[in-house]
Amino acid sequence: MDPTVINLVVFVLAVFVGYHVIWNVTPALHTPLMSVTNAISSVIIVGAILAAGPYETDFGAILGAVAVGLAAVNVFGGFLVTQRML
Repeated sequence: MDPTVINLVVFVLAVFVGYHVIWNVTPALHTPLMSVTNAISSVIIVGAILAAGPYETDFGAILGAVAVGLAAVNVFGGFLVTQRML
């Protein structure tokens, strides 16, 4: 099977599961859930760094660097918002 189709199926399943997990959490648990989500987002930074490295073209390195930057903004901004909510 084509890897793109497999990736698309995994993405759709992750969106579906994430939607149901978030909407079934009680309001008192949203702040800790946001904090854990921000911690998990740091794993995305590691994946983006790995994706940015081994490319022969500059396009892959540029996309990896953009992914690192956006994930870092997500992590630090999320922790700031969580801190303000506490």
